[in-house]
Amino acid sequence: MTDTTEHLRLVRRAVRGNPDAYGILITEYQDYLYKMAFLYMKNKEDALDLAGSVILKGWQNIHKLKKPEWFKTWLTRILINLAKDQLKSMAVHSDIADLQLAQEQPGISIEERCDLDSAIRRLPEKYQTPVVLKYFSELSVKEISYITGYPEGTVKACLSRGRGELKKILKEDYFYAD
Repeated sequence: MTDTTEHLRLVRRAVRGNPDAYGILITEYQDYLYKMAFLYMKNKEDALDLAGSVILKGWQNIHKLKKPEWFKTWLTRILINLAKDQLKSMAVHSDIADLQLAQEQPGISIEERCDLDSAIRRLPEKYQTPVVLKYFSELSVKEISYITGYPEGTVKACLSRGRGELKKILKEDYFYAD
């Protein structure tokens, strides 16, 4: 859906309790929700369960959404909170950097992807979530701030420091690979 006006109209209708409007919105975001869920859960079944939980919790709480233009970000925040809860209850290490993308990135070889995943795992935990949200989910600093609860300045600092750490880690790995 590319028409922002129509999108906001749907969100407002959903906030007022219209299940059809909410269904249309969820159809629009279902691939995104699955990919984000897969990043956390690392397997198809758990990712589908998590996405379903997000959809249900979103519907149960849609009336609390104050800014319709933040619908996607609001859903992402629900997803991350539910994912963390599920990972804790499953007693699984919840390191966001252990995540694998649901599909290959164009132009990146398998070896490069493995190196990048390994490097992200080695980042300090406070940099991992902002880096993944920015570069894999293409969210803005403002959206990441909302999701993580960090001030925007902190998100920017985490992204900058995270990129710097990634460069160091990847350079070290290159020199020691032989």
